[in-house]
Amino acid sequence: MNARRAAAGEVKRPGGDGPAGTVARMRITVLGGCGAWPEAGQACSGYLVEQDGFRLLVDLGYAVFPRLLEHLTADQVDAVYVSHGHPDHCADLNPLLRARTLRDDPPPPLPVYAPPRALDAVLALDRPGMLDSAYALHEFTPGDDLDIGPFRAHTRLLPHWVPNAGVRLSAGGRVLAYTGDSGPSPDVVDLARAADLLVAEASYLHDVPEDSVGFQSSAREAGLQATQAGVGRLLLTHVLPGTVHAAARAAARAEYDGEVDVAAANVVVDLP
Repeated sequence: MNARRAAAGEVKRPGGDGPAGTVARMRITVLGGCGAWPEAGQACSGYLVEQDGFRLLVDLGYAVFPRLLEHLTADQVDAVYVSHGHPDHCADLNPLLRARTLRDDPPPPLPVYAPPRALDAVLALDRPGMLDSAYALHEFTPGDDLDIGPFRAHTRLLPHWVPNAGVRLSAGGRVLAYTGDSGPSPDVVDLARAADLLVAEASYLHDVPEDSVGFQSSAREAGLQATQAGVGRLLLTHVLPGTVHAAARAAARAEYDGEVDVAAANVVVDLP
């Protein structure tokens, strides 16, 4: 693979909050929240996070790209953050980069932030060099702090089968915490401490299968960790296909008395 690599560092739709439709407050638009594979009409993990006209895409698993195109064109994405290298979190980086480079007037390289080697497989899908001009890869070690547009991003290594970088995004006095895929951990609580919104992995309802204990979480565990962290709202993600969303909300509410929702395409959360 002949990838472009760079050192780590460095909108709303019409009818928005400010000039030219930009978002003055932090807005999170769910593009998908399915775990493992997408249900009909849905997508795997993908979140459009907007602040001051800057559009950050956090994860883009299977079927996220078509959902993104309902809100933006490919060239309107300003940066991408990928939590880890499992395809239900990064597979649709490929069509996003294709859409940006296979045109007569390609935009500048897209900054892409990911843990080391997390994107090797997806970036190798095309012939060598085909997408090199479409992106600038900023690999970081989980635990690093990053500046991504208006966002201050604090990353944290969270338990999963592969290196998984949960992230705490701060901008405009508001905080979004996102676990990626993670088993329960004191590090999740620390990452989410007093966040306005916690987007937490909740593959199961109450009990996690023995072979996944420590690497994935349940809705009940997400609710418990939201309470321990004192977050303002909880959004359950990576819910496995076939799960009844009302049951997932109920399982989380047994441990958390704040507002709970389940990530599904076109759910929008504003943090005023």
